Amino acid sequence: MHPLLAALLALASSCGALVVPLQPRVGSFRLPPCSRGHRPLLSGPLDVSDLGLTMDDLETPLPDLAGGSSIATSGCESTSRLPGSDDSGCRWEETAERIEARLSIPGLRGQPAAAMGVEVTSATATITAFGRVVWSCVLRGACVPDTLTFSAEDGTGMLPEISISIGKAEPGKRWGGLIASIGEDSIL
Repeated sequence: MHPLLAALLALASSCGALVVPLQPRVGSFRLPPCSRGHRPLLSGPLDVSDLGLTMDDLETPLPDLAGGSSIATSGCESTSRLPGSDDSGCRWEETAERIEARLSIPGLRGQPAAAMGVEVTSATATITAFGRVVWSCVLRGACVPDTLTFSAEDGTGMLPEISISIGKAEPGKRWGGLIASIGEDSIL
């Protein structure tokens, strides 16, 4: 087993995190989805010096695994620019080749899912409603715009849920989330 993978699994289990298999990709793993009010299980630093890792080890791309398996990381981010506002409106999952996200932006409440659109450049993502820009962000990494796939569905409470999937320009490079920054009034 790759030493970095072993270290990540050891760290996750020492934090009390549950590692569950992804479906349907056999051999892949991810942490359970974020929930509102989630508090980290650790209240202070965790000594991992016995693992022999350096910061350079944490920056190396994740290896390809045998049998077509992959490692996926996931998390939640706020879609709001307001300080202290964590709406967990962006739930993302990242593999070596792609990043996928499900966006539930509170400011879009009441907009029909059929009117939603998504446009990306290599560094930004933009959500439109009826062809007008309503939300945008700078991405945490470079993507390949031609690989964008998206869908929009009517969610609970009249809040559209937008699913996007984008190929990374540098496969293997970790983004650690989707959103680097959100535009002023949610528009860049």
